[in-house]
Amino acid sequence: MEHRILGLHHVTAIAGQAQRNHDFYTKVLGLRFLKKTVNFDDPGTYHFYFGDETGSAGTILTFFPWEHITPGRRGTGQATEIGYAVPAGSFDFWMRRFEQHGVTYNKPSEKFGEPYLTFLDPDGLKLELIVPKTPDARTPWTTTEVSAEVATRGFHTVTLTLANVQRTAEILTDVFGYQLVEQHVNRYRYATDAVPTANFIDLVEVPGEARSVTAGGSVHHIAFRVKDDAAELAIRQKLIEKGLQPTPQIDRDYFHSVYFREPGGVLFEIATENPGFTVDEPLAELGTGLKLPKQHEPLRARLEASLPPIV
Repeated sequence: MEHRILGLHHVTAIAGQAQRNHDFYTKVLGLRFLKKTVNFDDPGTYHFYFGDETGSAGTILTFFPWEHITPGRRGTGQATEIGYAVPAGSFDFWMRRFEQHGVTYNKPSEKFGEPYLTFLDPDGLKLELIVPKTPDARTPWTTTEVSAEVATRGFHTVTLTLANVQRTAEILTDVFGYQLVEQHVNRYRYATDAVPTANFIDLVEVPGEARSVTAGGSVHHIAFRVKDDAAELAIRQKLIEKGLQPTPQIDRDYFHSVYFREPGGVLFEIATENPGFTVDEPLAELGTGLKLPKQHEPLRARLEASLPPIV
């Protein structure tokens, strides 16, 4: 059996105020709040998950909301743009909505023949709404204010800003099975044909750009999807053969993970589809309770008293 990367699994970023982060992604963008848990390495901090109804791979945006984090700075060695697929004709709705909620955005533009609308979340994280050349058939999560005619479908593209794209590109092509499909000036688009959505990575080469600072409003890491543990371990071995130093497999409760820093400096993760978000909550109740990794369960009373309430 061929073990392949199946596009993006999730993206994890850093936020400031937890309630503000929760409200923006659930109320303004209309994503589902999938999971309220804590940072494995810093259990005094939440770990939020947002996505579609079930938390399908390729729709999952997660955050570590550190209440007093300083702002980060976009630059090289960082994932700098997160692109969501949306239906054609939805930009007018989103621009009106951004105006209504005081969201900073730019006028629509186009790259690789696809219209896109750039905006910032409350912490300065840069996001894009993109109308794909091929309409995205994924079923969106909807709310009373964000209907299926305009709702985000999940990820389209993640952009990495790099001082030099060559060695990062080699990981995408030689290990992950991506191919260069388009180029415009210093932007290189790579795609996998293993899946029809959440399958693009753009590399932007800016040799003179300052190094990024990862803090508030920054992407912490991007995760690529694999089917199961066997696929993950096979790809881990390929990374070792490439001279990289991936971590051992780590159980993250909702998926199993292997991490490594790619040559351009961006933290990559390989994440499995198994076991999924219903392992500790029924589908209808996702995101309603504070779920703790078993090693932090003894801290529950203290954490429930110290973590800011989310309403």
